[in-house]
Amino acid sequence: MPPPAGPLARGLAGALLLARGRAEGAKAFAPSMEEARASFLAAAVCLPLFLLLRSLAGGAAPGADPLRALAADLIAYACSWAGFALASLPVAEAMGRRALWPRFIAAWNWSNLVQYLVLAVLTLPALLGLPRLMAETLGLVGLAYAVWLQWFATRAALAVTGLQAAAFVALDFAIALFLSGLVLRLAAG
Repeated sequence: MPPPAGPLARGLAGALLLARGRAEGAKAFAPSMEEARASFLAAAVCLPLFLLLRSLAGGAAPGADPLRALAADLIAYACSWAGFALASLPVAEAMGRRALWPRFIAAWNWSNLVQYLVLAVLTLPALLGLPRLMAETLGLVGLAYAVWLQWFATRAALAVTGLQAAAFVALDFAIALFLSGLVLRLAAG
């Protein structure tokens, strides 16, 4: 069956296959720069979920200007999407996977949509009064699934080993940690 037409339909179809552990989901994405560029639509689709999750997490630090904290969060959000794509290219080249990098970025970006949806859904029980321990356990399960999905999508899209895929996940964590620190500094003034 041919992949659905249009970047949103194709992105969702591929990401949902990957989310279920089906490597053929990566084949929904062409290894082209047009496909990679179009996949950044996922960032726009994920933005409301990002803002929801940030507000549920408590938003700005105590004493921080909420508007400044929101601006810092939005800057970090944009930097994380673009920064990971830029940082992952030399890693893919070093692994001899440059030709598959556009497919990888498309799979990675659309898989982020699934991650945001899962994390948002797993946050809802806490809002409905689920005991704290159970809510935190669900949060950890969501985080573990998100890490697995990143790893699996990388493996499928780049046709690399599990250890090589883990390097990309580690790169994403390093960027996220750096940007988290930056957000705290920017929000504090």
